[in-house]
Amino acid sequence: MASLMSLNRTGNSIITSNFKARIPAHSSALPLKPISSSPQNPPPKLLCTYALPNHQPTNKPRVFRRQTNSTHPPKQHNGQNLTGTQLNTQNANYPQTENFTVVHSGVDLMGLCEEGKIREAVEYMGQGVCAEYGVFCAMLSSCGKTKSLEVGRRVHDLLARSKFGGDVELNNKLIEMYGRCGSMRDARRVFDRMRERNMSSWHLMINGYAANGQGRDGLLLFERMRKVGLRPVGETFVAVLSACGSVEEGLMYFELMKKECGIIPGIEHYLGVIDVLGKFGHINEAEEFVDKMPIEPTAEVWEALRNFARIHGAIELEDRAEEMLAALDPSKAITDKIPTPPQKKQLAVNMLEGKNRVSEYRSTNPYKGDAYEKLKGLNGQMREAGYVPDTRYVLHDIDQEAKEQALLYHSERLAIAYGLISTPARTPLRIIKNLRICGDCHNAIKIMSKIVGRELIVRDNKRFHHFKDGKCSCGDYW
Repeated sequence: MASLMSLNRTGNSIITSNFKARIPAHSSALPLKPISSSPQNPPPKLLCTYALPNHQPTNKPRVFRRQTNSTHPPKQHNGQNLTGTQLNTQNANYPQTENFTVVHSGVDLMGLCEEGKIREAVEYMGQGVCAEYGVFCAMLSSCGKTKSLEVGRRVHDLLARSKFGGDVELNNKLIEMYGRCGSMRDARRVFDRMRERNMSSWHLMINGYAANGQGRDGLLLFERMRKVGLRPVGETFVAVLSACGSVEEGLMYFELMKKECGIIPGIEHYLGVIDVLGKFGHINEAEEFVDKMPIEPTAEVWEALRNFARIHGAIELEDRAEEMLAALDPSKAITDKIPTPPQKKQLAVNMLEGKNRVSEYRSTNPYKGDAYEKLKGLNGQMREAGYVPDTRYVLHDIDQEAKEQALLYHSERLAIAYGLISTPARTPLRIIKNLRICGDCHNAIKIMSKIVGRELIVRDNKRFHHFKDGKCSCGDYW
């Protein structure tokens, strides 16, 4: 699935702009007089508590909101224009007119969240329905799981204008949500504006950087954490090890944890070092590290070692790790040996989100028009920049030219092509894909990012890939 964000955040101006039609055209210089409260002259009612800063929500039974498409002139009564006070009185007596939408404050926002209707709940909140603490928690968790960055930003706006805007735990959930949606810029903005932080705030930021292939920024944040006087704990180094961009960094921070911080490594820290060694291809060192562990390796350790041995073709180590894994947890080893029916092949689906709409692309769709032409033009520029199609990723028994054509129309490339012609220049494109990105598309999108001068963010079923200036945040390992 693919998403692109180019939405402007809503503000208090929507309330004032909706009611400009109330003022007659000839009264632009009317003097403003304070309105006193009396039975004959009741005070005006608030329209939306979310539109007022520092206002505490009340249990008003109804909220009235003017329709934005109304362009009627000032209403007349018996041939005479009504004054502002008379209009307020008339609206209080006859609230359900054709120009107003009535929203009841008894809306069950939590029920909507539990049903997955987050957008509907957000719409009600935008019209003035107040949300409790648990509703914001449920909304942010849902946005993070579904990678709904647009909706998450709207929830963020509503949270900032609510009485819970300064809550540390809710701000932590904002950081986590943005990290899951691949927008570490937004996460860092929330982090930097927090008046109070706890250790979880730092851990979420470092983990978010690591998950988005920006481990260097995560390590810099860790060093800043030490400079401000915060003492790292065991959980801190789990996040730090996941952010390491080289074997040397991983081993250095592992030793720092033990010697300078006095933290006794747990199995999660040993797994972190094995992950660092394995993902950079140091399989033999990973095996030696496991053999020298002062604690007995668990099934998780042997499973990680087996997986890395399988990736890098170390057959003997894979067999050894398989045997040890079978001895500790037979279910994990036996499951791989049981013959299972072949899975039904999934269609590649991408989604591009922007301009308040979501467009879906499938590999079986007949792509024509401007997006098709844009992709063909990009292909020519990519070849001039050194792109050579890697036809190993086409498993069909067809000739070389047909294989190259098949690679050209992979769904993520078509989603990017459409995004390039339908969104403003230089804005990032966000693609969410339901399958793992192939190696050829990975190389092609790196070159695309350099040609078009945009950040192309692709989330496949494994991780985020941030393509920018011809490079990917994953370091070509995923």
